Amino acid sequence: MSDRYFSSQPVGGDWATLSGTAAHHLIHVMRARPGQRIELFDGSGRQWVAEVRRVARSEVELALLDEQAIDRELPIEVTLAVALPKGERQRWLVEKAVELGVGRLVPLETAHGVAQPGTAALQRLRRCVIEASKQCGRNRLMEIAAPQPWAGLLAATAGVPRRWMAHPRGEGGRGRGEGETLSSAFRLPPSTFASLVLAVGPEGGFATEEVAAAVQAGWELVDLGSRILRVETAAIFLIALAAL
Repeated sequence: MSDRYFSSQPVGGDWATLSGTAAHHLIHVMRARPGQRIELFDGSGRQWVAEVRRVARSEVELALLDEQAIDRELPIEVTLAVALPKGERQRWLVEKAVELGVGRLVPLETAHGVAQPGTAALQRLRRCVIEASKQCGRNRLMEIAAPQPWAGLLAATAGVPRRWMAHPRGEGGRGRGEGETLSSAFRLPPSTFASLVLAVGPEGGFATEEVAAAVQAGWELVDLGSRILRVETAAIFLIALAAL
């Protein structure tokens, strides 16, 4: 596969111009020369084979040779609502969520949460989305939404047909047999509905009142097993199950 570059401006027609960090990398790291071919995408779901025609000091002019509608998205729309962990673990989680096909990530504000990303942190995570999309071949960018309190998420997702909340057995789960390791949510394959919301709490778990509010709102509680998982591990586990 050719080197992939993201255009922050919509791409169309016969020509495109790369500037900013993408152009800097192409010019100064890849030593771009006229005639060199790359893969270009703009987050719209399309990609192009492009050829370098002119290299300036801080921008690269490209001829668009071939537009390709390549869909690498999941068959369902997946939203991950998660109480973000600290530090670099946030970046790792975002990278893997992109690779697994999540369409939207909502940082959750919960009672036991420890990390509330500010504007600068959210911008860093959005840049991480672009880098992960370049690597894995996705042509649509995963959305990083503004942080949302738990009550706000419950209200905003009330119309979504399936909503799964990661929660250990024996702590408020309903309709579960002692020998089960996952909730009855998995009796109906995700592919049978259009959208799914996944919720993962902080290291300390969801508060009792948060679980109760979710159950009352019709969420399904999903037990991910007897081991204690880190936030990012639980999130990736739940996404992978949804993507099957």
